[in-house]
Amino acid sequence: MEWLKKNLFNTWYNTLLTIVSVVLVVWIAQGLLNWVFRLANWSVVLENVRLFLVGRYPTQQLWRLWLVLGLVLLQPLLLLLQAWVPKGKLRQILQWVSWALLPLALLLTFWLLGGGFGLRTVRSSFWGGLTLTLLVALVSVVLAFPFSIFLALGRQSKLPIVRWVCTAYIEIVRGLPLIGILFMAQVMLPLVLPSAWRLDRLLRAIAGLVLFNAAYLAENVRGGLQSIPPGQVDASQALGLNTVQTLRLIVLPQALRLVLPAIVGQFISMFKDTSLLALFSLFELTGIARSILSQPDFLGRNAEVFLFIGLVYWVFCYGMSLVSRRLEQQN
Repeated sequence: MEWLKKNLFNTWYNTLLTIVSVVLVVWIAQGLLNWVFRLANWSVVLENVRLFLVGRYPTQQLWRLWLVLGLVLLQPLLLLLQAWVPKGKLRQILQWVSWALLPLALLLTFWLLGGGFGLRTVRSSFWGGLTLTLLVALVSVVLAFPFSIFLALGRQSKLPIVRWVCTAYIEIVRGLPLIGILFMAQVMLPLVLPSAWRLDRLLRAIAGLVLFNAAYLAENVRGGLQSIPPGQVDASQALGLNTVQTLRLIVLPQALRLVLPAIVGQFISMFKDTSLLALFSLFELTGIARSILSQPDFLGRNAEVFLFIGLVYWVFCYGMSLVSRRLEQQN
């Protein structure tokens, strides 16, 4: 009661504002709940759960997606485990294991999804739904993050040509919209690459996301690098550490820890940006939603479908935020 009186009812105008706000919130919540539980037709979601999750992937090969799901969840589980384990040798072991398993997990994921080498081949045009969204987001993060570190280090390099090239790349890409980068990746890459290299539409989309997000991540990483006192670099050189050892053991761990919220924020943005792939006939979560809404039985059910996929996006983005907060508290 004391808190309510101090914060919500301390003056007459705050009291009036509180009452009006409560009435407005109750009115909106009542209308929303009435629509959700009485008026909305959720059959459009219930009858298309499989499409939302896996797209048009062959039913007989769904066991491969369960294995892929395990591989996709492996890294977040390792991150959560690292966040709960106290600092020490065990956490270092977990970090090395997670980094070592990452490229292997990516190779196994593409093999399981695409087939070959003993598995039935499934073209990428049959990949879709939440599976494709998670795959594109994960691959884009894994490729863009190390690329961004090299760009950030290059922008601070003492070699003029390296610094100019990295700076030009970052500033040019940051000055372009993502949709423009994706269109260039779809149209220009086939013209630039040799004719023998036929990049799949999905790979071109991933390339566009990587090139775009690496520039933004590079600026986040550069902000962390600039916050490290120069004296630490001088001290490491006095101890006999070379440049690579100084970066790996002293500079980068501190810099990345300082800008962890900004990096995770860019990861979340990258995950949501995968919805733009629907413009290029890639049936990720948003693309599948549009194809479902084109079915004659579900015309006009936009609210139910987009509310559902919005909830899915929110669950994954909020999950990343929770992991980020836990890592910040632990560090």
